[in-house]
Amino acid sequence: MEPSLHHHRWAIFFAFIILISILGLFFPELPDQWGDAKGINAADVAWMISASGLVMLMTPGLSFFYGGMVRAKNVISTMLQSFIALGVVTVIWYVVGFSLCFGDSLGGIIGDPRTYFMFQGVGSAPHPQLGATIPFALFALFQLKFAILTPALITGSFAERVHFSGYMLFMVLFSLIIYAPLAHMTWHPDGLLNVWGIKDFAGGLVVHASSGAAALAGAIFFGRRKSKKHQPANIPFVLLGAGLLWFGWFGFNGGSSLRADALAVRAFMMTGVASGIAMLAWVFFDCVRGRKPSAIGAGVGAVVGLVAITPSAGWVTTGQSLFIGCFTSIICNIAVYWKDHSSIDDALDVFPTHGIGGVIGTIFTGVFVGGLVAGNVDVFAKHVIAVTGVCLFSFFGSWILYYLTNKMIPLRVSSESEDIGLDESQHSEKYL
Repeated sequence: MEPSLHHHRWAIFFAFIILISILGLFFPELPDQWGDAKGINAADVAWMISASGLVMLMTPGLSFFYGGMVRAKNVISTMLQSFIALGVVTVIWYVVGFSLCFGDSLGGIIGDPRTYFMFQGVGSAPHPQLGATIPFALFALFQLKFAILTPALITGSFAERVHFSGYMLFMVLFSLIIYAPLAHMTWHPDGLLNVWGIKDFAGGLVVHASSGAAALAGAIFFGRRKSKKHQPANIPFVLLGAGLLWFGWFGFNGGSSLRADALAVRAFMMTGVASGIAMLAWVFFDCVRGRKPSAIGAGVGAVVGLVAITPSAGWVTTGQSLFIGCFTSIICNIAVYWKDHSSIDDALDVFPTHGIGGVIGTIFTGVFVGGLVAGNVDVFAKHVIAVTGVCLFSFFGSWILYYLTNKMIPLRVSSESEDIGLDESQHSEKYL
């Protein structure tokens, strides 16, 4: 890339941030936006603040989880691709992202961008349908952390070969065009999938199935790396990242009750149970197939269990949670094996773990949550149709966004930059 063109692109990003900073001055808080509010429960507020912090920690945890798996020359760039989402998506959320997700419904598909533009009306008063006992602003901040994590998850599929500037543009487009309508349709009271009866307690559809399908599209669009075989740079980073993800996931699932109540405790408990058995199932299944128990396998297995239980965490029993975690882990393990023997270079197995895990978890939701076990085949069928539709929308929608982004900013780095490593070629930094 010519230096002048490189600087021109960053100048556009910088100008955009300056514009937003100035624009905010023209949208002062409404007179009663932070006035006294009735119906707020102090315990619920305390728990939801804590849960929001836990979910925020998942993104740095993902940075370590992904960063430890790549080659040493790409550790910093891989970690930064997750970490930078904390800034990019936060700004988008403040301006228009929250409105698109939870603003007045436009046909059950997307929110009206004018509803909470620049966070107008997002203050201390609770929303009767979106957290009746907590400030509406707290609900918005909790949901922000989900929006941050989702595009960060995708990065593992095209690790070690993406232009940082191109990735940032894709992240903006994905958040607005893919994530926002899925969040609205699933979690808004008037959302199409919500009205249809689809259950997604904490993001099996919205976060994991969507990011997994987008990751698969990215792996195919980018093509293979020059060399897929490598030694992970720092396996302790992988375990640290898995631990931080597991810790944060208690807020991810437990906080989705939006109250400090028994539902939160149930989701908290099922999260730990599913992840624990999934980790063991992954490690033992590896051993049965003739492999040695590995630290990376333990970490990946634990995360798969967390993904699998996410859509049903507040509604299933302990026994069902064990079943979901165990069998999803085995299915995802097999999916990783198949991927490794295919031509698809999903570098960090995002689709076989998060994508397949989210799909299987959603299908099991249709089995156990008022579905097949209760004799309601229609509930099960609706969940199968919904997860299929979400995956297709995210896959083909993301493919189009990769194509459009690539027309504006080349997404794949040059062969020379890939040889040098993205840490040095993209950021002039070195891990070792």
